[in-house]
Amino acid sequence: MRVLVNNESAVDGPAVSDDELRAVYRAPTVAGGWLRVNFVSTIDGAATGDSGKSGSINNAADKRVFDTLRALADVVIVGAGTARIEGYRPTHRPTVVVSGRGVVPAPLLNGPPGSVLLVTCASAVGLDRFREALGPDNVLVLGEASVDLAAMKSALVERGWRHLLSEGGPHLFHAMLSAGVADELCATFVPRMVGGEHIRITAGPPLDVPLDLRVLLEQDGSLLGRWFTGR
Repeated sequence: MRVLVNNESAVDGPAVSDDELRAVYRAPTVAGGWLRVNFVSTIDGAATGDSGKSGSINNAADKRVFDTLRALADVVIVGAGTARIEGYRPTHRPTVVVSGRGVVPAPLLNGPPGSVLLVTCASAVGLDRFREALGPDNVLVLGEASVDLAAMKSALVERGWRHLLSEGGPHLFHAMLSAGVADELCATFVPRMVGGEHIRITAGPPLDVPLDLRVLLEQDGSLLGRWFTGR
């Protein structure tokens, strides 16, 4: 892995060590917390392959950055649909599931207390089940008909989680951009084209969010970058 553009650290050599990669991807420390979103995409814009999962298009370079971002994060945020499709399970790092319907995929209900949180809205039904499964303090009802993502960000920061990592999906990322809460996009572009009707990394009505390129790495034809939203 080599550095093409780097405005974030002093690392600038022909190869990047694991410690240097952590320095390149270290998030700013800001009062309101830092929310970064991580995605992988093919050159022709597909966020998944034939399996409908991101794992069908990612590679070793993307996995290395994926693991680095997780190691740097205080908490991982994911939409309920993506958590179900990708087969999320509890880890040692807290997982926050965002669901307007108030649903947590079954495999995430088996973790120790506090390992999984649900963020939902007042219109969700059947919340008593998840309050019992996750604990009442781990079900956050924010917003009336839809999840208030700004309130979610604030609530997570209040819990001491200042470095927030979202792993999608595309609908949640679009909502984060629309709400102005996403600070950064980390994206890997793998040297593949798959055609078809695959979803992109954003899904929703048109929007226009200018991005500022901060870091660009290359490995075996894959481009891995950090873009700040300027929010």
